[in-house]
Amino acid sequence: MSQNTAVLAHQITKGFGKENARTMALKGADFEAPLGELQLIVGPSGCGKTTLLSIIAGTLDPDEGSVTVLGENLGKLSKSRITDFRRRNIGFIFQQFNLIPTLTLVENTSVPLLLNGASRHKAEQAAQAMLDLVGLSGRGHHYPRQLSGGQQQRVAIARAMVHDPRLIICDEPTSALDRDTGHQVMELLKAVARKPGRSVIVVTHDPRVYDFADRIAEMEDGRVLNNQPAATSPALTAAHH
Repeated sequence: MSQNTAVLAHQITKGFGKENARTMALKGADFEAPLGELQLIVGPSGCGKTTLLSIIAGTLDPDEGSVTVLGENLGKLSKSRITDFRRRNIGFIFQQFNLIPTLTLVENTSVPLLLNGASRHKAEQAAQAMLDLVGLSGRGHHYPRQLSGGQQQRVAIARAMVHDPRLIICDEPTSALDRDTGHQVMELLKAVARKPGRSVIVVTHDPRVYDFADRIAEMEDGRVLNNQPAATSPALTAAHH
């Protein structure tokens, strides 16, 4: 594995269900994401994108194959070590935001830092600074219900970035957003991906964001068909026609 590689997944298989009812979500998928780039994973619903993302994140175990993330072979780590590794090194942005409704925006954003042992004062200071960065200055003491969908997604991004993770994983981060807000979200993610030693992986159905990608991996029927620079990707060409 190259020192410039954030994620290397080799021959990943994953099935769900038992015996005759078993469905194979991944069928020998190979995937690589470099450091310093924003990588998209695209393909039709049910092709295995979210399953692959979950295995990269260490929240799901593959049936076969190996996954190395930021130099760590996840298959060789215990569950507790994977949890600790994920907490320190990975940020998550979900389609449904997953904000805690009873916590303020500052409190929601500070959760990763508190889990990593920061004091409440330092965590909330850093959380407020991150909320300022995503355009929510002065909103820290509001609650999620007081925000639009686009604003809630910005809080989710702030929460994912507040502990300065080396890898950010996003599942459909723009699907519920209008065009302008979606572009603002992708510009933030692109800026993170450009930081030294960082990588961003985005699963998406949204062709409006393809132009933000450095690389695009296309999936179909549980396999990665191609994974290449965005400028030469068939997916980007198709999105422009």
